[in-house]
Amino acid sequence: MRTAEPTEPVPTAPPSLPRLAAASLAGTAIEFYDFFIYGTAAALVLGPLFFPTFSPLAGTLAAFATFGVGFVARPLGSVVFGHIGDRHGRRPVLIGSLLLTGIATVAVGCVPTYESIGIGAPLLLLALRFLQGLGLGGEWGGAVLLTVEHAPAERRGLWASFPQIGPSVGFLLANGIMLALSATLTDAQFAAWGWRVPFWVAGLLAAAGLALRTSLAESPDFLRLRQHARVPLAEVVRGHWRLVLLTAGAMAVGYAVFYAVTTWSLAYGVEHLGVSRTVMLACVMAAVVVKGALTPVVAVLGDRYGRRPLCLIGCAASALWMFPMVALLSTGEPLPMFVGFLVAMLAFITMFAVVAAYLPELYEPRVRCTGAAVGYNLGGVLGGALTPIVATALAQGDGKPWGVAAYLSGVALLSLGCFALLPETRPVAAPDPAAATG
Repeated sequence: MRTAEPTEPVPTAPPSLPRLAAASLAGTAIEFYDFFIYGTAAALVLGPLFFPTFSPLAGTLAAFATFGVGFVARPLGSVVFGHIGDRHGRRPVLIGSLLLTGIATVAVGCVPTYESIGIGAPLLLLALRFLQGLGLGGEWGGAVLLTVEHAPAERRGLWASFPQIGPSVGFLLANGIMLALSATLTDAQFAAWGWRVPFWVAGLLAAAGLALRTSLAESPDFLRLRQHARVPLAEVVRGHWRLVLLTAGAMAVGYAVFYAVTTWSLAYGVEHLGVSRTVMLACVMAAVVVKGALTPVVAVLGDRYGRRPLCLIGCAASALWMFPMVALLSTGEPLPMFVGFLVAMLAFITMFAVVAAYLPELYEPRVRCTGAAVGYNLGGVLGGALTPIVATALAQGDGKPWGVAAYLSGVALLSLGCFALLPETRPVAAPDPAAATG
């Protein structure tokens, strides 16, 4: 194994954790804004604009298929950026992933529609969505690890939860802009140019995020390493393949629940129930606000009681709630829909508030960036890429979409089994010798 010396001295004093957490939160918010704005556009407008020769159902499925490509690219991005993170440091990952995702997102807003350039339009959309996924595949590992590896062990869950708030902020920002445009523009204006505006805004957000991240200090755990993994992916596959598969299966339910609420339900509510875009977005956004606010609270519970118990509770709650959620969604009434979404989001965050500390603790530092990120993003393929497509296909017909509820409950039970096979990682304080002898 080749020895690699640190490229910069180990800092004598740690950086300000609030400042580091704020920079990580801001970066994940911006990257997930980029990722989510595509999902919302896929649910509301991309089908008719880029797949006009398809039926309405087929067009929505095709738009969700391009949405799913981003998830397929995420594990590849975690391999590429994980290699950089384990070989050259966590900090370069933060900058490179944000830059790639930002450029790809702005470009999506510039792609001509099918009416202008024919088949080239969906192909360009597909390629740019793939680049978005590559960038986001590296983002989570870099942001979480830089925070986790600076934080004290007894508060690692709390500080690692701040990057986990980023997706909520990004979702609210993306859908807030989309909601404002949807409420103020006519359907013709929204289809002609309004849907592009949120993608263009991504350029400004990416520039702001880069300004925040360029001054961050490198992770002390990385700087203490004297032997870096030469090929991190090879070491992960050889020594941690079972752990990667278990973490991927464990993560699947969080993605499935989140994207069932935030992406599939938008399309179902608008197309099948006749609910306005504005009402659907408002119901989902209100639930996400509560989820984001409670993320650090749940993370503190993880520091006190352990990561694994909360993950098991979240999976069980998800399995039990999917049928009531579908029933409440099917009413088409704002308050019942909000309650259905809210409880689903609370079950989701019971798991995902603690996984930012849990997954890195499962892997040794030399392959942590690759192992944790690959497991996390493979879960996205299982839960996030497939859910809007499967749910849309299952929701056809005049009755309530019970097949969607059964599918989501099944994913939750799969994740429950995977979490049950994973060990607890919460650091336990050493006993006090004075107390033992007193």
